[in-house]
Amino acid sequence: MWYWSSHMANWGFGGFFMFIFWIAIIALVIWAVVTLTRSGTIHTGGGEPRREPLDIAKERYAKGEITQEQFETIKKHLQ
Repeated sequence: MWYWSSHMANWGFGGFFMFIFWIAIIALVIWAVVTLTRSGTIHTGGGEPRREPLDIAKERYAKGEITQEQFETIKKHLQ
């Protein structure tokens, strides 16, 4: 008699590969969600480089946005 105790006994390794397939799909979905939610916080290197506060103060002083006294105060606080 060819009666097996499991209804998937004739699948061989098929059940195992199906299990691996679904684990891979779940991992892919988790990876996609994490990547999409982090996309706003990851800096890819594009855009303007980070500027130092003293350089910004020098630029503002050169443009006339701040007075010499204000520039000296900012410079004093930064150093």
